[in-house]
Amino acid sequence: MNGADAIVKCLEMEKVEYVFGYPGVAICPFYDSILNTGIKTILVRHEQHAAHAASGYARLTGKVGVVAVTSGPGATNVITGIATAYADSIPLVVITGQVDSRLMGSDVFQEADISGAVESFVKYSYIVRRAEDVPQIVKEAFFIANTGRKGPVLIDFPIDIQNQKIAKLEYPETVSMPSYKPTVKGNAKQIEKVVQELKRAKRPLICTGGGAHLSGAAETIRAFAENHRIPVVSTMMGLGTMPTEHPLFFGMVGNNGQAYGNRAMNQADMILMAGARVADRSITRPDEISLNKILVHIDVDPAEIGKNAGPTIPLVGDLKHVFTALNKEEIHPATQEWLDCLAGYREEGEAAKKAKADLVMTPGTVDPTHFIRALSDAMQKDAVYVADVGQNQLWSCANCIIREGRFFTTGGMGCMGYSVPAAMGAKVADPGRQVIAVCGDGGFQMCMMELGTMRQYNIPVKIVVLRNNVLGLVRQYQHFTYKDRFSVIDLTGSPELESIAAAYGMKFLRLNDEAKMKETIGEFLAGNESVLLQCDVDPNEVA
Repeated sequence: MNGADAIVKCLEMEKVEYVFGYPGVAICPFYDSILNTGIKTILVRHEQHAAHAASGYARLTGKVGVVAVTSGPGATNVITGIATAYADSIPLVVITGQVDSRLMGSDVFQEADISGAVESFVKYSYIVRRAEDVPQIVKEAFFIANTGRKGPVLIDFPIDIQNQKIAKLEYPETVSMPSYKPTVKGNAKQIEKVVQELKRAKRPLICTGGGAHLSGAAETIRAFAENHRIPVVSTMMGLGTMPTEHPLFFGMVGNNGQAYGNRAMNQADMILMAGARVADRSITRPDEISLNKILVHIDVDPAEIGKNAGPTIPLVGDLKHVFTALNKEEIHPATQEWLDCLAGYREEGEAAKKAKADLVMTPGTVDPTHFIRALSDAMQKDAVYVADVGQNQLWSCANCIIREGRFFTTGGMGCMGYSVPAAMGAKVADPGRQVIAVCGDGGFQMCMMELGTMRQYNIPVKIVVLRNNVLGLVRQYQHFTYKDRFSVIDLTGSPELESIAAAYGMKFLRLNDEAKMKETIGEFLAGNESVLLQCDVDPNEVA
């Protein structure tokens, strides 16, 4: 057995099903060894998308996504995908091939200091120095990636160490890392403080972030909200914790959230911030969130608590454990008057949204908000909706109807071209589930090469391209900030999407008439085949 055989055997011990990646000479021993296993490999068309696909897989399964790419440009290409996973706290193990360890530092062909390059984007990184260290490294990597605040871990694997012989493989059953012991169970005294404050609160509010999904706590939080009649809002990454149309859910908050959700945050006298980093985009005014209210910040990562806002009650712990404990308490605050008030705000907001949707559209275009509402309403109740970045993301967050399904997007790094590969990974994770990717025409052109991966491995994802022939969100910013002084946002020269679909053997549909929306969406969602739907949008539309 050599080092490559050892790491592949360790992946089997971790019950890895898929590896997303792109080979090169420096990772060839690994890919040769993997042929002797039942682990399936997915050849993406760009290394960045290997990380995005592994992210989609990890988010749907709760398992660690695994990526393997070669050295040099293969490794540097995957950095944006690693950074995206880090910002969104997605557990990945990324294996990079590396040049011969004796030549490292001498600038040989396709050498890159990838462990140094990703230092600020990973939870931890390893350079394998001896093949016999592989079992311990892999065990630790998976443990670090999927515990505490989850995130990516890098294993840099020189080719000579991949080929180095190892006498015996002994895979550790447990991990003991004195320097890494994440707190899971919330402090009982702090939980009791939360309970006492909730009993006194008149206008309590739960704000959920992405941590609600990462900890598997969505159902537990929902049960707590329902048992005690406490309203819920969410950040972009927390969408789906509560069904969109749940009477206790009052929308997304933040710079691009619903006005009635932000109003609830401002008027609450107690906020339970659950698994959210309280950053500028997810919370409208992070520095003012704790004014005139009790702020409880619950997070598994102690570094996040107090970073952007000083909480009244800091509570370090895993959300599922904390809310399981809270569910055992008899609290029952009197919230009916508060709920009635928020319901009125929501009714006003939805009426304003409907009034806009009823405006006369530019001929040959459709209202994107109307389209997304109709699309998500027609989707299967447990479907996975993957939004890209740009105006399409904001329209999706505000209008997608989530019932029993999931809403994926990248909220931290905001990486265009995320949706198609992430949707691919989600479909690989659950082939029987309906998966839809929604992107703009700019973002689509950053990832459209992955249609080849979808075709090769029969990964039938439904793809919507909201086409307005501009970089919509940048144009929108320049419209308001620079008074229509537009710069480098024109996408003239983009390909005909019908031809792109034909080239990859995909069905193509085009929607540019509101009257045909229901019919076109029905055809788009029918069956399990891949479909590319172009939805024409007025470039003057703002999100």
